[in-house]
Amino acid sequence: RGIQAHRLCPPRGAGSSLEPEERSMEPPAVPEEEEDEEEAVPLSVAPGPVGCQLFGYVGIEAVLDQMKIKTMKTGFEFNIMVVGQSGLGKSTMVNTLFKSKVSRKSSQPSQEERIPKTVQLQSITHVIEEKGVKMKLTVTDTPGFGDQINNENCWDPIIKYINEQYERYLREEILITRKRKIPDTRVHGCVYFVPPTGHWLRPLDLEFMRRLSKIVNVVPVIAKADTLTLEERAEFKQRIQEDLKTHAISVYPQEDFDQDPEDKALNDRIREKIPFAVVGADQEHQVNGKRVLGRKTKWGIIEVENPAHCEFPLLQDLLIRSHLQDLKDITHNVHYESYRVRRLNESNRPG
Repeated sequence: RGIQAHRLCPPRGAGSSLEPEERSMEPPAVPEEEEDEEEAVPLSVAPGPVGCQLFGYVGIEAVLDQMKIKTMKTGFEFNIMVVGQSGLGKSTMVNTLFKSKVSRKSSQPSQEERIPKTVQLQSITHVIEEKGVKMKLTVTDTPGFGDQINNENCWDPIIKYINEQYERYLREEILITRKRKIPDTRVHGCVYFVPPTGHWLRPLDLEFMRRLSKIVNVVPVIAKADTLTLEERAEFKQRIQEDLKTHAISVYPQEDFDQDPEDKALNDRIREKIPFAVVGADQEHQVNGKRVLGRKTKWGIIEVENPAHCEFPLLQDLLIRSHLQDLKDITHNVHYESYRVRRLNESNRPG
């Protein structure tokens, strides 16, 4: 009260000696503002530097362990699509990538099964576990693509399938009562197998990648690269890169989505190597006392995981070890987002 009375006292000569006592009974309007201002001073202080030093251990880094434990319990989903002509080793490549029989391969297909009349999409889902981490893997194959005499619009069923997965996710997302975890069937990556012709990309290859790169992450690879010499492989790669640049086809990793200089430097090195010249094999052979995945020829064994023999390790690093989460993030934040905006705009149009 003494402090309050002292603050409320008017300056000398402002009134009679009774005024301070009368004013002390009134609601202190002006002093409250002053006190509020004094209390608000700490809020107006500029925050300290981002990298300020801590006085002791806080435990912020423990959130990484929490995220790891949660991911190991719940697992995660990864959906990959393989597209290319028959006989390019798509199923073998997928089995080599995940070192398990995740893609079906018919041992002796009938004549009708060898060349389907239309593009058919077949999806197989497996749960793969490694060191306690579970991954629900869905592999979608596209038998019949590029196998017909007239391949006009053979990409339509593939585009339709990808958009259907976006639509399914969108319907779950806009529900009033949503699931705690929406099942994710969206295609996170599409590996496109280019035939090892050694020449230029075919019109079919260019048109497919031009259309599909707008709605999904497309990773082109040169299939069965062991049929080309090292000189032919390098020349074919250069021609493919020129074709992609000439036709403004942006394959993964897209240059527009690089987050920071470190990501850009890493992705630039990857873009120099694309398309990867790969060789697939799901059989092991004995080489220098070690069991290795490879293809046996008259001239020796082509080791699939040897960077000197092929670029399969680069593809495996890109799809699984270094960019798997980035593939999922770009699918959600870029491709699915553009589809969601388009669909909501269509539904909001009058009439």
